[in-house]
Amino acid sequence: MNKQERIISVAKNTIETESKAIANLANLVNEEFAGAVEYIYHSKGRVIVTGIGKSANIATKIVATLNSTGTPSIFMHAADAIHGDLGTIQQNDTVICISKSGNTPEIKVLVPLIKAVDNKLIAITGNRESFLGQQADYVLNAYVEKEACPNNLAPTTSTTAQLVIGDALAMCLLDLRGFSSKDFAKFHPGGSLGKKLYLRVSNLTALNEKPQVSPDTDVKKVIVEISEKMLGVTAVVENNEIIGIITDGDLRRMLTKTDSFVGLTAKDIMTHNPKKIANNAMAVEAMEMMDKYGITQILAEDKGRYSGVVHIHNLTKEGII
Repeated sequence: MNKQERIISVAKNTIETESKAIANLANLVNEEFAGAVEYIYHSKGRVIVTGIGKSANIATKIVATLNSTGTPSIFMHAADAIHGDLGTIQQNDTVICISKSGNTPEIKVLVPLIKAVDNKLIAITGNRESFLGQQADYVLNAYVEKEACPNNLAPTTSTTAQLVIGDALAMCLLDLRGFSSKDFAKFHPGGSLGKKLYLRVSNLTALNEKPQVSPDTDVKKVIVEISEKMLGVTAVVENNEIIGIITDGDLRRMLTKTDSFVGLTAKDIMTHNPKKIANNAMAVEAMEMMDKYGITQILAEDKGRYSGVVHIHNLTKEGII
């Protein structure tokens, strides 16, 4: 087996080992899992997620997922907790402790301190019989048969399992809360995902010039309008209504058909019934229309009145594409 074949084989074995372990997690979800979800859902406090080592890294991701889906959460490193950060935990908070073995020294010190102040403790562990498993009010079973590491040492399959259990927990809470795409956008206003959920056509047209000519505008002035507004297009407007569109492509085609454009006006070269979109439509709808019709600009209107242009560059700049 050459080097490339060896690499491919190891990669495939890693993925297959982890995928089998993840598939088995579905068999471990039970009434205790449901009870933990319901407790968090009805709790008046936050969720504090803690762990040590690689489990601490997984804890930070679970916290991020919970926060972004409507469950207020805070990460607390298990080692820091026993050296001053235990004050992070407030009276009504629920603590989720993540540990593969459930028997690390830091966990053995931390767990009694949590129990002493009467906070509910949820364990994500692969060892129900461990110290953590025995002390927890709820155990979310993250058992894996072996690590993907050939020496069965490096946390690989086990941390993946912990992450999946955390995702399952977050999605159950999302479902109970009826967390919608609009709610998601509130928590992600700066990201491309959030922008797809809240950014409207009007937000984009406001960024651009508003090129327009009348049906009787001579072609020379049409060329100037398209050039000055730098969008490669102009609307042909009559009584504030869009009746046509002229693109720089229309101008090029005109030049191939005639030696002189003296006497030609906008109505002679415009495309009738252009594609239009409502000013209050979502920006992602403009993207879908451009993709469907193979165009790079689309005219917007507000209650039948011309309101501006959306260019594909706007969508790219905002991360919609």
